[in-house]
Amino acid sequence: MLKQLPIGIQSFAKLRQQDCLYVDKTEAIFGLIDRRAGYYFLSRPRRFGKSLLLSTIKEIYSGNHDLFAGLWIENHWDWQKTHPVVHLSINTLDYQGLGLDKALQQALYEHASLYQVDLKGSTLKTLFGELLQKLAQQHGKVVLLIDEYDKPLIDYLDDIPQAKANQQTLKTFYSVIKDSDPYLEFLLITGVSKFSRVSIFSDLNNLFDLTMDYSAATLLGYTQEELEHYFAPYMPAVEKRMKVDRAALLADLRHWYNGYTWDLESSVYNPYSILSFFQAQAFRNFWFESGTPTFLPKLMRRNGVYRVDDMEVDELALGNYDLERLQLTPVLFQTGYLTLKSRDKYGLLQLGYPNHEVQASMLMLTDSENADPRPKVLVGINFSSEAKTVDDWLVE
Repeated sequence: MLKQLPIGIQSFAKLRQQDCLYVDKTEAIFGLIDRRAGYYFLSRPRRFGKSLLLSTIKEIYSGNHDLFAGLWIENHWDWQKTHPVVHLSINTLDYQGLGLDKALQQALYEHASLYQVDLKGSTLKTLFGELLQKLAQQHGKVVLLIDEYDKPLIDYLDDIPQAKANQQTLKTFYSVIKDSDPYLEFLLITGVSKFSRVSIFSDLNNLFDLTMDYSAATLLGYTQEELEHYFAPYMPAVEKRMKVDRAALLADLRHWYNGYTWDLESSVYNPYSILSFFQAQAFRNFWFESGTPTFLPKLMRRNGVYRVDDMEVDELALGNYDLERLQLTPVLFQTGYLTLKSRDKYGLLQLGYPNHEVQASMLMLTDSENADPRPKVLVGINFSSEAKTVDDWLVE
């Protein structure tokens, strides 16, 4: 019997309890968490497995040994040593109804109740600091996992005053972490966007950005080796249905779904697209169909850009994500519509579509948005100057 494909499952415990297919990333996760007392940030596009990663780390530090039977880490981790885990999935908070401050306070109280900690603080900042201190004193150093940290900002890109208010709330919230260093064992913050360090993480000068670090290049996504190993049992049915041999199938899969790279040395497949392909046994734009950021077509339309071909940037430009001066290049890179292609002798990075799925999706998106018979094209442009905006570089 083939294992169930875990499409949409973001809970590691649920995935394992339901005996779903799991591409074993625990060796790579061990390499990250074994560094001890690390403070990390990781940006990846949507549907790339960020939530499952944090859920897996949570179960490791919680000592849930049984969930890891047969996986690499089973015999490489001290399961007797556990830590309290504060796992905040910002996307699940009712910040739109309650407001971000109250929604975060509610989440802190829920964690306090889970560990039977009594909180006395009256503000978000004091509650957060108190929770971390008391958890560490009563249960050991805290593992802090924050998923989709940027959701309260991205959701309000059409309402900049509210986005800026949420930004200030997040900045105050994260400022607690610096003074809580004695109480923390490990910290990982994930999101799609990489807002400037000054705007949110100004006090976290020891936060290491894994986004383009070689050590995290294959932490998320499926490598070619993983695809051919873990999905081999699913391939015969697809080959029979499509009337192709293994070599042709693998070539088509590479063309459609491979090509994402953050270090220019290794490339990965989008997990959601691969899982959906083997479920449907058909090539489709699964990632695009699962939802496109609503602000992206608006941003492209605002700048009159309807095609994005070969682009050239420096690395600093890829992290230039500011609420009031959104630039198209980092948005397209961070949301997964562009990926690294090469680096020239001057250190400039060339960007392009990662694969056919993304290229076809982008053409579909821009065709629906393009009302100008002479669309503006963004092609072969040097975005190395941070002083420039997309509008400054537009060419007919």
